[in-house]
Amino acid sequence: MDRRQWLHAAWLTFFAASGGRALAAGPGDVATADARRVRAVVQAQLDAFAAGDAARAFAYAAPPLRDMFGTPERFMEMVERRYAPVIRPASVAFLATQVSGDAAVQGVHLTDAAGDAWLAVYRLERQRDRTWRITACELHESTARST
Repeated sequence: MDRRQWLHAAWLTFFAASGGRALAAGPGDVATADARRVRAVVQAQLDAFAAGDAARAFAYAAPPLRDMFGTPERFMEMVERRYAPVIRPASVAFLATQVSGDAAVQGVHLTDAAGDAWLAVYRLERQRDRTWRITACELHESTARST
């Protein structure tokens, strides 16, 4: 299975798991308080990236990620190298949030400044203090292009 087929299969799985609700979600579409909190964490990190605030963006990463990178500056360097589309996207559209216990998945459609479309799939875990923190982000280039 090539990357395009894998991405298509992953998207179909995500769509099916959301009960067909994996469309751009408005504020009233997010049903649970946890889902709203998950979305807020992802949005806050995107806002921090856009503002160039490495320390604030780093704070939304789960402790194992913070331990792995050590400093906000090293974390930002990695994001700039491997996840550039999340730094200052031209557009952002949140998909339906999936929450299961202390784990969550938040899909986000992004369009970069060049008009290329991306799917960012964030994984989050609820921490002991009941806050949500980002444990991973998978970034996939879409075949779609914004005009």
